[in-house]
Amino acid sequence: MTATAAASSSGVADGITHGHRVLGVWMCTALVVGNVIGIGVFILPASLAPYGLSALTGWLITVVGCIFLAISFAYLARAFPHDDGPYDYTKRAFGDGLAFTVMWCYWVSTWVTNATIAITVVGYLTVFIPALNNSPWLPPVTALSLLWFFVLINLRGARAVGGTQLLTTALKLLPMFGVICLGLWILFTDPSAYRNHVITSPSSPADLSSVTTLTLYAMLGIECATIPAGRVRNPERTIPLATVIGTILTAAVYIGVSIVPMLLIPQAALAASNAPISDVFVQVLGARAGELVALLITIGGLGALNGWTMILGDVTQTIARHGHFPRFLTKENSHGAPTGALILTGVAASIMLVSNYSQSIGKLFVFLSVVVTAANLPVYFACTLAIVLMGRQGLASAQRKRTLTVVAAAVCAVVYCAWASIGIGLKPFLWTVALGAFSAPVYWLPRYLKSPQAVIVK
Repeated sequence: MTATAAASSSGVADGITHGHRVLGVWMCTALVVGNVIGIGVFILPASLAPYGLSALTGWLITVVGCIFLAISFAYLARAFPHDDGPYDYTKRAFGDGLAFTVMWCYWVSTWVTNATIAITVVGYLTVFIPALNNSPWLPPVTALSLLWFFVLINLRGARAVGGTQLLTTALKLLPMFGVICLGLWILFTDPSAYRNHVITSPSSPADLSSVTTLTLYAMLGIECATIPAGRVRNPERTIPLATVIGTILTAAVYIGVSIVPMLLIPQAALAASNAPISDVFVQVLGARAGELVALLITIGGLGALNGWTMILGDVTQTIARHGHFPRFLTKENSHGAPTGALILTGVAASIMLVSNYSQSIGKLFVFLSVVVTAANLPVYFACTLAIVLMGRQGLASAQRKRTLTVVAAAVCAVVYCAWASIGIGLKPFLWTVALGAFSAPVYWLPRYLKSPQAVIVK
């Protein structure tokens, strides 16, 4: 990329959202925390139960690995504040073809996730609205309504999305801290409760790798603050702060919420539980606690749906700006929202939702925990390897003092991603390869047909 092209791209990127940089540190942090902490947190303790103490070691590995990833993304955001997030970071080091393939996998996995979040939220709404169980068409209609409700909120612009995200994140964090406080209260009032269910499962490298994959799935989204960079105030400061703070806060919450059920519920019972957090509340607060947990899961899901809808719109707009999707998807309304991009992703998620509604929630989560993690890993690999490559070539003088430290962190992040990849298994790996291969005709066909030039050329 030439210096002229780089300057031009930065100018265009700024111009597209000029006057709509409304996301500050707290809104960006809420975007990271709100997107990472969704519905999966309520199921994760049961998923980790069969691994015993390996779960705690695996969590430690994941926390350290995600901090390295957060440092890497924070550095890229500071070094290239006007870039289109992971797309441009990858493109700088590896070219446009690989950048598109990486973001294509990320794009598809995200709208699949959105559809599943909407389905799962409706499943928990049946606790409060029993009529949802009495009609075969009412649940999918309700899920579609929720999905499009957040598309409409996103059409109101980044300020509306950020405000909604702050509210839902605060509401979902309160009960998470409640679980942790409940565990601490039991520790001080009845310490023997933590000795009643001794975990005896032995640890092994294979178990650690599997746990790392499961816990990484729970942490997907730490990169979210880098994606809507054009809507962020003072991005070179805001994005790094939000990424690091959001990652550390989320990891602390997840570890606390995972450990409490593991120590209070027998291992076999926890592994078979459909609602491990609910079981903790029921054990201490009584049977009606199930309704409280259903409400908390609903709030968590709605917050994640809101934030991921914004990310979907921005990723779609970014790909269109680089000429791989139709040009009209780059256009924004008076609120600075990418209207066409949001509608397109809403339609894609709606199709996925309707076509999979007959499947059980459990089966969908099994699909997500492996294939979606595998589809997100290319983004993490590409961005961290980009730092290693660009660090060797030399970056801006203002960043050179930090280059050695950050390159070391990026290398550690690459090693962590490779370790997490081992636990994914062959089938999800093949799914990801197929997904990446499908991007090839999408990338090359417009060039073969001599489509109009991209909106920006870097």
